[in-house]
Amino acid sequence: MELTLGIPALLFPAISLTMLAYNARYLAIAALIRQLHQKFEETASKSVGLQVQKLRKRLTIIKNMQATAIFSFLLAVITMSLIYVQLSFWANLVFGVSLLALMISLILSFIEVQLSTKALEIQLKNMENWADYSVYHIDQSF
Repeated sequence: MELTLGIPALLFPAISLTMLAYNARYLAIAALIRQLHQKFEETASKSVGLQVQKLRKRLTIIKNMQATAIFSFLLAVITMSLIYVQLSFWANLVFGVSLLALMISLILSFIEVQLSTKALEIQLKNMENWADYSVYHIDQSF
């Protein structure tokens, strides 16, 4: 199969949408960190500090997701330049690396979503435990 200008150009909307989604995740976590930071300054709670540490890990993953997606985008542009100057071997090689970078970005995204889901499950479990505790003590008081 011959690599044409249209093939790497197909990655442009996909990478752009991916970057938009990554940026939304970044902004949501940044806002949460700011809220937790304010809460930590007010209460000096150890649990809030632990939550911030976990969010730092997620933030690092998101940063790496964004970096590899940008790298993939850059390589797709380089591929198009190489196709234009008719260096097909190098164009194929660079395009393959571009696809690999995009796959790495998506794998990191998968990992970050799993971490996010675990954090939400822990919060839901804590809320359920507290609700069960409250219902038990309310029933005992009657």
